[in-house]
Amino acid sequence: MPSNHLIYIVDDETSIAKLLEVWVSQKWGYRARLFSDGETCLHALDEGADLVLLDLMLPGIDGVAVLQEIKRQKPELPVIVLSAQAKIEVALQTLKLGATDYFSKPVDLPKLEIGIKNALRLADLTREVERLRQDAETKVHFDHIVAQSGEMADVFKLVSKVKESDIPVLILGESGTGKELIARAVHFNSGRKDRPFVVVNCASIPKDLLESELFGHERGAFTGAIQRRVGKFEQANGGTIFLDEIGELDLSLQSKLLRAIQEKQFNRVGGNDVITTTARLISATNRDLREEVKQKRFREDLYFRLSTFPVMLPPLRERKSDIVLLAEHFLRQFSEEQKKPHLRFSRKALDDLYNYPWPGNVRELENAIQRGVVLADAAELTERELPLSVQTYSGFESTERPAFSFAKSNDVVVPFEKLKEDAIRNALRITHGNIVQAAQRLKIGRATLYRLMQKYKIEAD
Repeated sequence: MPSNHLIYIVDDETSIAKLLEVWVSQKWGYRARLFSDGETCLHALDEGADLVLLDLMLPGIDGVAVLQEIKRQKPELPVIVLSAQAKIEVALQTLKLGATDYFSKPVDLPKLEIGIKNALRLADLTREVERLRQDAETKVHFDHIVAQSGEMADVFKLVSKVKESDIPVLILGESGTGKELIARAVHFNSGRKDRPFVVVNCASIPKDLLESELFGHERGAFTGAIQRRVGKFEQANGGTIFLDEIGELDLSLQSKLLRAIQEKQFNRVGGNDVITTTARLISATNRDLREEVKQKRFREDLYFRLSTFPVMLPPLRERKSDIVLLAEHFLRQFSEEQKKPHLRFSRKALDDLYNYPWPGNVRELENAIQRGVVLADAAELTERELPLSVQTYSGFESTERPAFSFAKSNDVVVPFEKLKEDAIRNALRITHGNIVQAAQRLKIGRATLYRLMQKYKIEAD
């Protein structure tokens, strides 16, 4: 069946090149283009090649160097190496450099046909996945962020003023408040929306690898660096790089980041070439960077450079009008996924959701609703399907979340002691008297639980 794929054949032996052209175009139905040397092929890379059949023994630039340059310019372009050197070490070297497959000469044509089909199919799937990812990302707008509180309206108004600017943005807020979602909204509402949005979580990458991740490295820069790597700043050129958890950066790396921000230039690890970047920087952290500066854990000059335009995301407990809105949104989303389209909240479940302080913020709320939808058997999602931390919450003071005040305007207060006693009895009943599990569910220490049990004269069953 004819295909529109274009295959470059690079071989200086005319007879072999012509034979491959016949098989590729007349037998297998692809389009073919011949090159007798690597340099000419490299000049034509931007003209639409879908796959390269590359001989290693070429005049001028040898095949290994051509392969490396192809992978530098077009890392996604599949390259199948053909070589008369039937040595395992040669095959391994080319595969390590990024070749899709390797065939020794004389080439087994039926196997080569299968290799070409597989390589093209994988490349097509990779491009389709990337296209779908970009389509999904371009749908991220401020209008798609679920919120109705005045606090979030102020955030949207603030970031809308900076979306077309190139100045660095620092998004501050607790974990789970949606810092990456705001960063994506800034990018995809700007003139850079058609360029890459590259995310780096500085806390999830080992410190000794983070410099290479950000700025790339040259071959041989360190043990295991078998080929050049393009870093995230280079990948984000013309677009946006989002550095999440930037407060985790090691001091030794902060100076290099400062230079990249100030001068728009950097060097790959182990390299001397100066790389220029036009990437826009958005960073985020749940740390107090001013305190980190005082403690000499964060460079003051880098802090001032990053915080040119700070944006503070309020925690969910400070925008309680968003809780029910978000809960309903997640309920619709997960109900569709679980094929429970008519599921609704009970009144008690909504009350519990509203009163809980959500130390994990929107992420914790999302997980709670997803769990509840899975557990729900009837048309109503009740408080029994919510996590026990939500069910048993009754205002305990804890280092993990702020105390909840039940005080009323007329100074009449709901009795805390009764609420605490009921919560403890409920937790012990659910855990069948297991002190360890009950303390975990109440989010208090075992010693505290024993003390309160003694105070309220509660005995474990």
